[in-house]
Amino acid sequence: MTGWPLALKTSRILVTNDDGIYAPGLQVLIETAMGLSDDVWVVAPETEQTGAGHSLTLRRPLRVREADDRRFAVDGTPTDCVMMAINRIMEEHRPDLVLSGVNRGSNLGEDVTYSGTVSAAMEATILGVPAIAMSQDFSDNEAVPWGTSRRHAPDLIERLCRQGWPQDTLVNVNFPAVQPGDVRGVTVASQGRRKTGDNIVEAHDPRGQPYYWIGGVRKEEDWSDGTDLAAVAAGRIAVTPISIDFTDYRALHELEQVFV
Repeated sequence: MTGWPLALKTSRILVTNDDGIYAPGLQVLIETAMGLSDDVWVVAPETEQTGAGHSLTLRRPLRVREADDRRFAVDGTPTDCVMMAINRIMEEHRPDLVLSGVNRGSNLGEDVTYSGTVSAAMEATILGVPAIAMSQDFSDNEAVPWGTSRRHAPDLIERLCRQGWPQDTLVNVNFPAVQPGDVRGVTVASQGRRKTGDNIVEAHDPRGQPYYWIGGVRKEEDWSDGTDLAAVAAGRIAVTPISIDFTDYRALHELEQVFV
């Protein structure tokens, strides 16, 4: 590990998200970051980019709007935002830490492959900047308990930065859908798995042509112990280290024998 521990008070922090520049979760994270450092920058999408994954805008130009001092909106994806921030907006003094979120809704299990929140942290990691993705779970038809991430994020970030993590790894944090005082602790958990549903809604436009809308993609089931899914379901904060190296080394060694 290099650059650890991180002295947050003197660190330059970049805050981003995938819910857009005006999202309430972004404001929670900005307030959190400003409580940790005197040098906080915000570069976030102009509009919501949920489900954008690690996509990059290549077929059209990007526009950057300065919304306020050290606060910029990019009409692109979360990945665009991080790339623009580190390689252009903040190129003379790169950030020491990237915080992505707080996402409205969890990013658990296979969500990490779709999530713009996680992908923003992944892009920062690829560019050599430590990054933490943060998401707030909530129950349908109930208000998002932003107070939970607001209360618990500062200490969690400080503890993570005091310890540090490997250079090619990002940290994915999920806060449970409970009130701040009901959080039952922190679990360092593996990435879980859950069955993907088939909720694709078909409808017809005024001319009778069909169109499709991808609805909820999850089916609830029992979670395996030790996973992020199980931790959040139990009212605990899930902390999951995610490597940007996707190689399956067991399969690699097995396949090597095929081509000797």
